[in-house]
Amino acid sequence: MNAKIERVNKEIDKTKEKISEQQARLRDLEKHKTELENLDIVSTVRGMNISFADLAALLKQGNIDSPGTSGQVGPKLDTLAASAETAPAASNNEEEDNE
Repeated sequence: MNAKIERVNKEIDKTKEKISEQQARLRDLEKHKTELENLDIVSTVRGMNISFADLAALLKQGNIDSPGTSGQVGPKLDTLAASAETAPAASNNEEEDNE
């Protein structure tokens, strides 16, 4: 076989191998990003100090702004979070039950 063709074939093989490695790295980075986003969401929700029942009701009502709007929670969420702060700490008991 022509030496130039062989060199090109070797270069193609090297490039394919590098692409494969980079795709695997990209998958790992995307997985890591998702994990970090999930941790951020969990810490935000835990910081709200509301019960799981109230959180579920809130999510079903759809009172959280869509991504890219204001980045803030909706007015009903603010009201719910404020009422949770003044309510007795019932959410702590629910967390202990779930552990």
